[in-house]
Amino acid sequence: MPSTAKNPGNGQAFTALRQLLDLLAQGAPLDRFGGPAEAAREANASDADAAAIAEATGVALRIGRTLSQHRRREVELAALFDTAGDLAALRDLDAVLRAITHRAKLLLGTDVTYLSLNDDEAGDTYMRVTDGCVSAAFQQVRLGMGEGLGGLVAETARPYTTGDYREDTRFKHTTPIDSAVTEEGLRAILGVPLRLGTRVIGVLYAADRTARTFTPDEVALLSSLADHAAIAIDSARLLEETRSALVDLNEASQTIEAHSQAMRRAEDAHDRLTDLVLRGGDIAEVATAIGTVLQGGTLIHDADGAELARAGADPQPPSAQAVATSRAGGRAVPVRGTWVCAVLAGHELLGSIALTGRADLGEADRRLFERASVVTALLLLLRRSVAEAEDRVRGELLGDLLTRAADSTSLSARARRLKVNLGHPHSVFVLRAETAPRQRLLAAAARTAQTRRGLAGLHHDDVVLVCPSDTPSACARALAEELRHTVGAPVTVGAAGPVTGPPGFADAHAEARRCLAALRALGHDGAGSALADLGFLGVLLGDQTDLGGYVRQTVGAVMEYDARRGTELVHTLQVYFSVGMSQSRAREALHVHINTVVQRLDRVGQLLGADWQTPERVLEIQLALRIARVSPGGTVGTGRGDGQGRGDSRLGEPT
Repeated sequence: MPSTAKNPGNGQAFTALRQLLDLLAQGAPLDRFGGPAEAAREANASDADAAAIAEATGVALRIGRTLSQHRRREVELAALFDTAGDLAALRDLDAVLRAITHRAKLLLGTDVTYLSLNDDEAGDTYMRVTDGCVSAAFQQVRLGMGEGLGGLVAETARPYTTGDYREDTRFKHTTPIDSAVTEEGLRAILGVPLRLGTRVIGVLYAADRTARTFTPDEVALLSSLADHAAIAIDSARLLEETRSALVDLNEASQTIEAHSQAMRRAEDAHDRLTDLVLRGGDIAEVATAIGTVLQGGTLIHDADGAELARAGADPQPPSAQAVATSRAGGRAVPVRGTWVCAVLAGHELLGSIALTGRADLGEADRRLFERASVVTALLLLLRRSVAEAEDRVRGELLGDLLTRAADSTSLSARARRLKVNLGHPHSVFVLRAETAPRQRLLAAAARTAQTRRGLAGLHHDDVVLVCPSDTPSACARALAEELRHTVGAPVTVGAAGPVTGPPGFADAHAEARRCLAALRALGHDGAGSALADLGFLGVLLGDQTDLGGYVRQTVGAVMEYDARRGTELVHTLQVYFSVGMSQSRAREALHVHINTVVQRLDRVGQLLGADWQTPERVLEIQLALRIARVSPGGTVGTGRGDGQGRGDSRLGEPT
């Protein structure tokens, strides 16, 4: 300050200086600083005092301006610190972006603030959030790098400002950008880069709808806010990515844990099933174990569709289409609420397993079910190996029995090791299925033999079954029906026996073969019987036929009636047949009334059946009557040809 201000010549100058200092201390507006000089002029201050006061006023104005700038910077810095604190407290990226644009609008006092983010893949910058904007088109505008003010800022990483954008030729104008700016009504625009180090991530804008010039202080203020904003945006992005990564990591951890549990469960189930097989468990135990592990019902079928085992499920045949699909794809397939999986050994189909009651089978359980099919295949292969070995032993024994290849003692001992007691009555059955593979019939016969503690195998291209039975006819009929269901085709069964001890099996086998041939010749495919059931054909084909039994079966009822009543029905029949089945000629030969002949023949019909006069029955009856007549002493032997029979039937000669 000049010496005149330091040493005032009178009280007016001193008073003016004091007033100026008070104004500075109060932070008064700068337009009030001219008041002391005006008051001194009105008081007719001397020129020296007036000059000193004028100089002091100029100094005070400079000091006031400096203090005002400092106060404004202090306010701006405080606002920036507050903004930084607010942004740091935000965690959501959208909330951070909205806070940045709103705080920029408050700090600069502009009509509109907005923010765009760079899209590295698209190579442009797009509008992300706005504050004070009313145009929908403006909120969706995208700026290519170098296009418009914002594109230039994003490309060069330098702030740009314009007092009137529409008239400013420094920028590359495009129709979409200019249309959006015009629709929003913007004129003065300031854009500063959002930078992270040397990388620009977007642009922060402040704009007014009237033309004006942005001061360097405003540019610096918005740039400072942009620096804080860029850090906040990056932090929010990182936090969002971290959250997303944590969510993904948690989901991955849960997936891994679920997979681990499924693997442990699958391993436990596999170990359990494998241990069951290795301990010698049967197919029914495996079916039960599979159903328990998968909480459903289980059915196991062989390759031909025959049920091997069932646990917790109703009987149902396997779906051939589902088994074929599973076999081709190697995966379990659903069909009408039931899961079906082919049981394979390489490319060979061993059978199938079905799981019921689990229509919602998940991927882990589906794989577990498929693994169960592998264990089932192992069991079926083991069973087949054992069965093949046992069938081979049984087949060898059967072959030796039917060919008398060893002595009786040796054959009986070998049979006992297979739990077959040849000391009990056995029947021999020869089987034939015209429409089914012989191997399938042989497998069915082998299962039947194991069930009935018998023997089965191939002999002279025949499937032969030997099992305990003293009623070959009834057993043959039962076997024909049973095997028909098992094989899925008619099975013809020729039977012979019973025999006790090894020596009789060869002859019984030959007789069973003749019986089978007779059944096929008569067109009785699918039936089962012994020669005794074939009438006179049995007499002709049998080499050890029971003739007395044949006579009793054919005309025994008539002979017994004569024996009890003293009648002559047998004699009447003989005469009736001898005269060509003529009732009138029979009356003449018998010397009785025609009514007597009719009554006697009616009685015969009641005893023998209404069809007794059919050609086939007539032949049977005449043959039986002749056998009865030629038997010595009115008896009927066995017809063995060696004079030794198993018993006589004294039917008596009719009188």
